Amino acid sequence: MTHRPTALVTGASAGLGVEFAGRLAARGHDLVLVARSADRLHALADRLRHDHGVEVDVVPQDLSAPDAVDSVVSRLRGPVHTLVNNAGFGTAGRFEDIPAGHDREQLMVNVVSLVGLTRALVPGMLDAGSGAVVNVGSTAGFQPSPYFATYSAGKTFVLNFSLALRREYRGRGIKVLALCPGPTETSFFDRVTPRAAIGGRMMSAEAVVRAALDGLDRDRAYVTPGLRNALSAHLVPRRPRRMVAAIAERVTRTVLQP
Repeated sequence: MTHRPTALVTGASAGLGVEFAGRLAARGHDLVLVARSADRLHALADRLRHDHGVEVDVVPQDLSAPDAVDSVVSRLRGPVHTLVNNAGFGTAGRFEDIPAGHDREQLMVNVVSLVGLTRALVPGMLDAGSGAVVNVGSTAGFQPSPYFATYSAGKTFVLNFSLALRREYRGRGIKVLALCPGPTETSFFDRVTPRAAIGGRMMSAEAVVRAALDGLDRDRAYVTPGLRNALSAHLVPRRPRRMVAAIAERVTRTVLQP
C-alpha cells in the first residue's frame, strides 16, 4: 500500500481552511482537520473521504485554550508532512473599546498556537527529510495598522517568524511559506465587521489558496495574492515608521464609522 503524506489544517471548518483541505486532499494527502466546530469538520471529512478516497481525522479544538497544542498533538496518529496554520481571527476598533480578553484569545490563536504546532511538528519533518509549513498571515502584517493594532502586530510576527524559519530550514528538507492575503471572501469579516475589509474588492478563498500552493511548489518565501495586494506589499514605503503609522491611521479609521 502506498503511503500518503498527512497534512494538518487548522481553522478547517470554513473559508481558507476548507479550500486548503480540499486541494491537499486532491493532491493525495491524508488530513487532520482542526477547528472548534465538530459538526462542520465531520461534514467536510465525509465529503473529502468520498471525493478523494483519503483518510481524514477530525480534531475539534479551541486553539485559544492554554493546552490546545498538547491536546491536538496527543490525538495525532502519525507524523505530519504539511502543516497549514490557518486558524485565526481579528479584532477592530479603538483598543480600549475591544472587549476584555478578546485580544488575548486572538494572540493565542494567531500566534501562540501557530508557534506551538510548528515547534511540535517540525522535528518529525526533519526526521523524515521533508515537510512544509504554511503560515497564514495578512497584508496587515506589512505595516502598523491603527484600530487593528493587535491583529496587525500578530500578523507581522507571523511573517517574520516564517521568513526566519525558512532560512533555518533551507537545505534541510522543509519548506516554509508565509501566505499574506488581503481581504478575502471568508467568514472572517462576519466576526469583526464588514468595514474591516479595507482596500476594495475581495479575492475568493479558492484564488488565495491556489496562489499559496503554487508558491509552496515554487518554494517561495511569502505570497501576497492579487496585484493590488502585491503592489501594496512591495511598493509602499516602510520608513520612517512614525509616518507610515500616521498614513495608515488615515486609511484604517474608516472602521470606526457607524
